[in-house]
This record gives sequence, structure tokens and C-alpha cells, in this order.
Amino acid sequence: MKIVGVAACTVGIAHTYIAQEKLENAAKKAGYDIVIETQGTIGIENELTAEQIAEADVVILAVDVKISGRERFDGKRMIQVPTEIAIKSPNKLIEKAAEIVEQSNQEAV
Repeated sequence: MKIVGVAACTVGIAHTYIAQEKLENAAKKAGYDIVIETQGTIGIENELTAEQIAEADVVILAVDVKISGRERFDGKRMIQVPTEIAIKSPNKLIEKAAEIVEQSNQEAV
């Protein structure tokens, strides 16, 4: 499974990067590919490419603020949570993403 996402907290410093790290670690532990873009006080880092977004099975937005470029994910399966959820329960969030993808795949058959 391929996951892309954005992490952005209200201040754009600590929680943004903690959420990114937690999600990346949880996804890798589960055996999934993941790329998380951060949008913080120093701007956009690790910016997602159109190809990464197109290939993604699901999008995770761990955000506390309005993000730029949200329209890039239109039509994709998406989960949006506060950064706090990504920080406190990253494994459950990745499991939820996997459930959504599996459920969508079953409905498509």
C-alpha cells in the first residue's frame, strides 16, 4: 500500500514534524510505503509530486490548519485527523488507512 500525506500544526514547528515522523515509522513498521509532506513555519518541505499522489492508495492529512494544495488530493481516499491523533496513535491511524483501502477495493469488485 502506498500512502501520502501532509502534516501541519497550528504553530508549524514541533507537532508538524513529530506527526510526520510518527506516521512514517508506523507505516514502515506495517510494511507500507509512505511520504509525508510538511507545511510549517519554514514553508513546504518534502513536497509531494503529482506522481506520488497519483500512485497513492490513500491520503492522510494530519493537520490542525488549512493547508495549501489540498485540491491535489481531490478524488483520492482521504483521512483527515488533528496532528495529535497522528502523534498519539500512529499505528491505529495506519490501520484505519489500510481498512479504508481494503474496503474500497472490495466495493470495486
